[in-house]
Amino acid sequence: ELLVIRDSPSLPKTMATFEDKEIKRVLVIIAMEAEARPLFDSMHLPKIAVNVPFAAFEVHQGEHNGIMLTVVTNGKDSRFGVCNVGTTPAALAAFYTIHETQPDLIINAGTAGGFKRIGAEIGDAFISTVCAHHDRRIVIPDFVPYGKGTHPSVPTKNLVQMLNFKSGVVTTGNSLDHTEMDDILMLENDASVKDMEAAAIAYVAELANVPFFALKVVTDIVDGDRPTTEEFLENLGTAAKSLQEKIPKVIDFVAGRKISEL
Repeated sequence: ELLVIRDSPSLPKTMATFEDKEIKRVLVIIAMEAEARPLFDSMHLPKIAVNVPFAAFEVHQGEHNGIMLTVVTNGKDSRFGVCNVGTTPAALAAFYTIHETQPDLIINAGTAGGFKRIGAEIGDAFISTVCAHHDRRIVIPDFVPYGKGTHPSVPTKNLVQMLNFKSGVVTTGNSLDHTEMDDILMLENDASVKDMEAAAIAYVAELANVPFFALKVVTDIVDGDRPTTEEFLENLGTAAKSLQEKIPKVIDFVAGRKISEL
């Protein structure tokens, strides 16, 4: 049985077809170590070898609730000593772990900025409906849709309802702050939350034809009155703790279900 996924009517048309099979292998991709480390520990996931000598990312894997669970974090930059955030490290980690683990479902979990215009508040949890870019401005007609990306997520109506999450478009860029043009494009994307990796991971998932969605907890209000950096740093610890409570619930919900039952 095949499951056909279509994206938001407000965005360029794309379509993906997945085999509607039972979920037995789940891959969770997390950018920052502070967000991933508690999950490694609480779910007792041992670190496994990465078969690429120069790779910075860190992979943990183990059985949980009847499934094989793999969690990867992007690791730290060897030059600057900070977490590898942004689309490039996320795509590398996604490409490697998808190839190595052959997951039935991919989840990108992390923090994000929310938009007060759609009612987002600090601590809200969002599940993606679509992931798109807002900083790939390629102003050549044939390249405009490619620049936006527009990758549909697998439908998660039951998950959203059961766990009382919100849902909407995740818009991705490589900067924590945002320019006036970013604001215009994020509005065009009908964004609910803004992050720095989901669309890149969604792109790799689409290449591999693996169902994907993002789970994002709001740390700051993009269209609010406070500086993004200040609000992000103030709320990161609380949001990370909230994320650690929500990720296991999401994993337990998807374990053993069919894609169409999400």
